[in-house]
Amino acid sequence: MNLINSEEDPEYISLQTEMVWLQQHIKETNQRVIILFEGRDTAGKGGAIMRFIRFLNPRLFKVVALSKPTEIESEQWYFQRYIEHLPGPGQIVLFDRSWYNRAVVEPVMGFCSKEQHELFNKQVIQLESMLIEDGIHMFKFWFSINAQEQKKRLDDRIHNPLKQWKLSSVDAEAQSKWEQFTKYKEKMFQNTSTQNSPWIIINGNEREIARKEAMRCVIDKLDYNKKGDTGIRLSPNKDIAKYLF
Repeated sequence: MNLINSEEDPEYISLQTEMVWLQQHIKETNQRVIILFEGRDTAGKGGAIMRFIRFLNPRLFKVVALSKPTEIESEQWYFQRYIEHLPGPGQIVLFDRSWYNRAVVEPVMGFCSKEQHELFNKQVIQLESMLIEDGIHMFKFWFSINAQEQKKRLDDRIHNPLKQWKLSSVDAEAQSKWEQFTKYKEKMFQNTSTQNSPWIIINGNEREIARKEAMRCVIDKLDYNKKGDTGIRLSPNKDIAKYLF
């Protein structure tokens, strides 16, 4: 990611200024915010998170990107290792992949059983309902890309030494299992997108546009002092960011 270009882009500067004001209001009012970033490999989750947090106070946000569960964690209640990362008063927590690993990646790759997958689908809405009822603001992003764009980005990871650290065993099968990922993705949307906790589908084929519209989704939904004072458009483009109810 080129941060210099980001800082030279007036649209980014305005959106990130709005994010700074929003974070300050969240701190002052002890609100709690969860933002989930999901999508296929190379969809742009990590890059979007970097745009969100670029100028935020690092004491008031946390990025959570959990690795493969340990042997002990594998025997615990599935959600347990995520619960400890929920936001405290005045905090924003951004999940770079989340508990929704069990909805798509794990069943496709054979990392969970059919019974575990079905139990997840029963419990996840209950969990999210409890969090929202307790006052937590939750945003669930799915960054969507087409197969051709994914292939191009995977090739870039393979040949670019600065990006090779991103490669994983899942990357190797991302293309060959495309239809299986699609099947479980659609099932996830059907089972877990609700009025109170909808999925927001971001067209991620154009990285910079996707990142800006995702930021707008959060900025648009939450109230804060000086909202809109930058003069930037706050409402997301519905052709890029679509809510599933």
